[in-house]
This record gives sequence, C-alpha cells and structure tokens, in this order.
Amino acid sequence: MAEHKVVVVGGGFGGLSLVHGLRAAPVDITLVDRRNHHLFQPLLYQVATTVLATSEIAWPIRLLYRERKEVTTVLDEVLGVDRQARTVRLKSGRQLAYDTLVLATGARHAYFGRDEWEGVAPGLKTLEDATTIRRRILLAFEKAEIAEKTAEMDALLTFAIIGAGPTGVELAGMIAELANTVLPPEFRKIDTTRTRVLLLEAGPRILPAFTESLSAYAKRALEKLGVDVRLGQPVTAITEEGVTIGETFIPCRTVIWAAGVQASPAAQWVNAAADRAGRAHVKPDLTIEGDDNIFIIGDTALVLGEDGKPVPGIAPAAKQQGSYVAKVIKARLAGDPTVSPFRYRHQGSLATIGKRAAVIDFGRIKLTGAIAWWIWGLAHIYFLIGTRSRLAVAWSWLWIYLSGQHSARLITQKETLKDNS
Repeated sequence: MAEHKVVVVGGGFGGLSLVHGLRAAPVDITLVDRRNHHLFQPLLYQVATTVLATSEIAWPIRLLYRERKEVTTVLDEVLGVDRQARTVRLKSGRQLAYDTLVLATGARHAYFGRDEWEGVAPGLKTLEDATTIRRRILLAFEKAEIAEKTAEMDALLTFAIIGAGPTGVELAGMIAELANTVLPPEFRKIDTTRTRVLLLEAGPRILPAFTESLSAYAKRALEKLGVDVRLGQPVTAITEEGVTIGETFIPCRTVIWAAGVQASPAAQWVNAAADRAGRAHVKPDLTIEGDDNIFIIGDTALVLGEDGKPVPGIAPAAKQQGSYVAKVIKARLAGDPTVSPFRYRHQGSLATIGKRAAVIDFGRIKLTGAIAWWIWGLAHIYFLIGTRSRLAVAWSWLWIYLSGQHSARLITQKETLKDNS
C-alpha cells in the first residue's frame, strides 16, 4: 500500500511544526516554498536595523530535513489547486498529487488599496524586505553627510514608520537608538542625534493588542528615546519626498510600512470563503468547508478562538495549528476520525522598545522595563533553530549591550548615493 501523500505549502512556523509533528508517521511529505529558507520573522526587524545578520535568523529548509528521508523539499511557487484531481499546480509546470493538502502560506503587507505606496514604503515580511530597509536607513545617513542643503539633510534624517503594532514600535525604537548611540562618533558633518523618528498610528494608541497600561508605558519609553509618536492621524499620501498626515506634509526620505497585512491567495486556490484580509474561513478542525482533505493554517487562515475572536497571526499560534493538524492526520491514519476541535493557548504577548526596555503580557502577569527585555531576549533565543543560531544571536546581543555597537551595517546592493531607494 502506497504511503499517504501529504503536500505542505509554506516553510514558515506552521508548516515546519506540522512536518515535525509527522515524524515517524506512515506518510510521504512534500514541502513546497518559494524560498529555500525558513525565516524567524519575529527578529526580522533586527536585520533591518543592523543588529543581526541574515544568516542568524534564517536556515536552509533542506538542511533542516536532511535526515528525514520521507521529506522532499521543492523550491517552487503554487499557482492553483485542483480539488477534484487532488493536485497542486506549480509555476514550473509540475503537478503534485496529494492525499492531504496543508496550506501554510502566511501573509504579506497590505496598503489598504494604495499599492503604489509599496515602492516608497516597503513592508517587512522577508529577508529581502529587511535588507532593503537596512540599505535605505544606512544610505539616508550617508546621503545626509554629503548633502549641501540643510532642508535636504533634515529630510534625509527623518524616518517615518507607519503602523504602531509590535513591528512598528520595535523598528522605531531601534532606529532611534542607532541614531542616538551607535552612529554619532562615526560622522563628521552631520549630528545623527538630530535624527527625527516618527511613529504614525491612525488608531488611538500604540500596541493595541496589549493592555492600555502597557501601551502607555511603551509610548513613554519611545518618547524617552526621542521618537515622535503621533496617534489618531492617518497617512493620506506617501511619495519619495515625504509623507502627508491629514493635510500636513512632512519631508522624509525613508518611510517604512508596518500597518497592515494581506493573506496569501490560498483561499482562492481552493475556492474557500475568505474575509476582507483574504484569510480563509476554516472549520474547528482547520479544514475548509466541503473538503476534509485540505487544511489551512497560520496567517492565511481565519481561526476563531473559544471567545469567538480571531486567533492572532503570530508565530506561537501557527506552531500550535501545525502541531494540531499533524495529530489529526496521524489519528485519521490510525483509523480514529474523532479529533477534538483546535484550541488556541495564548502564551503571552511580547514587544521590545530599544535594547533595555520591553513590555510583556502573560495575562495576570505583566512586566515592563529591563527585566521584560531580558525575558523577551531569552524567549526569542529559546525558539531559534539550532545551537549555532542561539549562540550567534546571544553573542550579537551581548556585544551590543556591552559595547553599544551594531555589527551588521553593510550596504551590499550596488547602488550609488544618488539613488533615492
């Protein structure tokens, strides 16, 4: 009897958790991803702000499964799914047959109908995004050093982050620290401490997923770093020259988008109902309506918690869903179709503000300041893959903590100082 064919689309937290959970199961697994690496997205902003190198938060997928002979890795892009034939159509022209299909394709940043903003305000979801943002940040200081006009220098030293969720808050804090503590001794003409960092949020407060007290603490911590936090003011225009808030234009050469996400087109591939963000509606066992052989997990699925609210699109949730689906598949193969519905266990919310402050919400326990920062760091190191990565990240953070220097400050793309990107 041929082994059960499981096709997993997406090598993120959900997909890898699923593959890990199927170890020793009588299955043949094909893992498809557009990139050859798994990315630890929670630390992506640290690559963008020169703290970590790309190799410290990403690992080749083939390396992860070199000892798993039942796992085949395919570098390709999915274009569609034929539910009747049970095949996945790839960009290369290949067709992958499946008995069980798991879509764990994640999400990308969304611009609320203003897609033309993406060219001047990149989001942060991939390594390419991170290195693009890092290049723009570093080039802004280099261009300011040789700028001949004060107005141009001021615009180059103004950075705007749109969206005040964890990513926006973390980016704002790290850019402020870079300008205030790392770069001042290295430039001769400009005073990098004059850098202006704007955190723009259309809502009433930053970190809306946290309690109001933690949100207020984070705002004070950012303002202590010199970040200009503006709330309740939506951005109405973004150009290469700057941003417009309401009707106020601010000259600004570096804009970063951290305001919204859009799910992958997975729901369209399988003709499943979806919400406005493109997340597929799934049943309590994470399958789609009308097809128990297709699971959708992670950021591209609309999963409801016991309180009726959507499960947050964060790494722990995707990992729990991947582990759950692995248990469902193994139970089915063992002849037990009765599996309890998925239950999300919230393990806490964490966000860092600079290198010595953070906020943590563990429900009854809420922490701020240096102790929260240490716990945040230990938690992230623990979830990194492999001893080498844990040691590398721990050493990078220790070095920065002791010396105040960021080591990953290379501008690697071939671009001149005249290039606005």
